[in-house]
This record gives sequence, C-alpha cells and structure tokens, in this order.
Amino acid sequence: MKRIAFFCIGAAILLMTGCGYTTRSMVSGKYRTIYITPFVSTIDITGQADTGTSYRVYRPGLESDMTRSLTNKFLLDGNIKPSSQESADLVFKGELIEFRRDALRYTNSDEVEEYRLNIVVNISLWERTENKMLWEEKGFVGDTTYFTQGPTVKSEAAAIADAISDLSLRIVARVVEEW
Repeated sequence: MKRIAFFCIGAAILLMTGCGYTTRSMVSGKYRTIYITPFVSTIDITGQADTGTSYRVYRPGLESDMTRSLTNKFLLDGNIKPSSQESADLVFKGELIEFRRDALRYTNSDEVEEYRLNIVVNISLWERTENKMLWEEKGFVGDTTYFTQGPTVKSEAAAIADAISDLSLRIVARVVEEW
C-alpha cells in the first residue's frame, strides 16, 4: 500500500513539473528593442529564368509590405519592441531573394487549380552597439497555398498577404525563441 501511495505521489510530482518543453525568450533581459531595416529586393527579373518557369515573378512593393508586416508582428508579440535605429539594442536586416508561384494542381482542362507561393529571404540579426552579427539565415521561407476556383477560392493578393504573414511570424519566432 505504501508503494502505491509513493508511486502516486511521484507521478503527481512529475506531471506537475512538465516535460521540460519551453519557448522562453532568448532575449530576456539583455535586449528590449529592435530596429527593422527596410527589406531590399535583390531579385533580378531580367535574368535567365529557371527551367521550371518561363519568367521570373515579382510583385512591386513586396519588400515594403514585408517590413510593415514584420514590424506589426513584433508589436503583437511584445517581447522586443520596434524602435528607432539610434535607440535599438538589435538591428534586423533582410533581403528579398526570391518570390515563387508554383502550380500544384490542375483541372481536367489543364487550368491551374492550386498554387503555392514562396517568399524567400536572407536575414540577419545584429547587436547594434558592437555591430556584431548574432546570427544569419539564408533562404528563409514563408509560404502559403491557394485555390483559383472552387469553394475555397482565394485571390493572389490575399495569398501574398498570407505568405507575408507566415514569413513574419517565422522571423519573430526565430528572433525571440531559443530552441
């Protein structure tokens, strides 16, 4: 009987302490503010296209939309506050390197029914006072899929907004969370 009681107490303690999973902030205490440099586009729309596409796709103003969305996601997250460059603890830099729209599904009449959008960026995080790079990621991707017909139809503009939002959420998680 004592063994069962001991086992139950031990199991209860283990359940209350959890499994050790955490999403604690990597920036707790040391960094409070971030300056987000405007994204720049390095997409060469005049260059030779890939074998899978007949031309490069680009949407004007995409880098401005990405900068605005990322700023809003940092404000929503609240762990690090966007600020001016002079008063920021961190500086975030990003460049748009690719915008892809790939067909995923076709109808019987060879019309595209579903697309996947990928926004690919190179990003880096810098400590402003020492001008030291903390980390860098190349080929960081935000994506979404959308249907052009049927009950779940979505416009390309709405899909682009979803892909930008996905990318912004992933960037904020990369900056804030320590895995």
